Amino acid sequence: MSIKIENLNYIYGAGTAFEKHALKDIHLEIEDGQFIGMIGHTGSGKSTLIQHLNGLIRATSGRILYNGENIYAEGYDMKKLRSRVGVVFQYPEQQLFEMDVFTDVCFGPKNQGLPREEIEERAREALRQVHLDESYYRKSPFELSGGQKRRAAIAGILAMHPQVLVLDEPTAGLDPKGRDEILNLAAALHREQNITIILVSHSMEDVANYVDRIVVMNEGRILLDDIPGKVFAHDRELEAVGLAVPQVTYVMQALKAKGWDIDSSVTTIAEAKRAILDALHRKS
Repeated sequence: MSIKIENLNYIYGAGTAFEKHALKDIHLEIEDGQFIGMIGHTGSGKSTLIQHLNGLIRATSGRILYNGENIYAEGYDMKKLRSRVGVVFQYPEQQLFEMDVFTDVCFGPKNQGLPREEIEERAREALRQVHLDESYYRKSPFELSGGQKRRAAIAGILAMHPQVLVLDEPTAGLDPKGRDEILNLAAALHREQNITIILVSHSMEDVANYVDRIVVMNEGRILLDDIPGKVFAHDRELEAVGLAVPQVTYVMQALKAKGWDIDSSVTTIAEAKRAILDALHRKS
């Protein structure tokens, strides 16, 4: 078990006129190697929750276990935790600050106290993983495109060899090509290195196409937690909290309502194609 959250509560501005109970009795287990989508409208608590995973925010009550150890225990090594659980925030290019891309990617492993040779090898490896070739290494991060900046920021986290990678709205502001590049990169890291991925997103299509489990947040609580097909079967419940299911799921539900013998729980275009062809075959 990689991460276990027990009875977690967080209150902003406790004891003041601006007090807000942002997280309420969160129980969540994240196993090694999972690809999880976390969705919820603005203010649902998802961004606050992910900042607890590597100790950036300390819970008001409850506890978090990482590989069986309580991260709030006295003497726990938070620096080590943050190298194991990497968080890439929304608009991560705003975190790029060094003179060139290569130096920026070296920053994390350098802070881990590694020898120079290992630092630079890790940086090269991470930049290869995100498909930025050597022609970009000595460029200023601000010379890169939006998608390239995102990849450079992700490389900076990968250079620390995390076991868990948290991506907070990683496609925000990108064009379709940049969005696909980032999501395909996340999928490749999960598939090829078995890194646990937590993808925070507003896009139902993005989540449906990539993850194998979805956690839905609403008003500081976990509303749903299941595989995509079962979560999106709660379309009315999702709509009631300002969310929606993928468009393809609505299409499949409409076909079923018209009498088609079809699986209406599919969530991707590829699944829908197979289901429609199967239904047509049964009709013939």
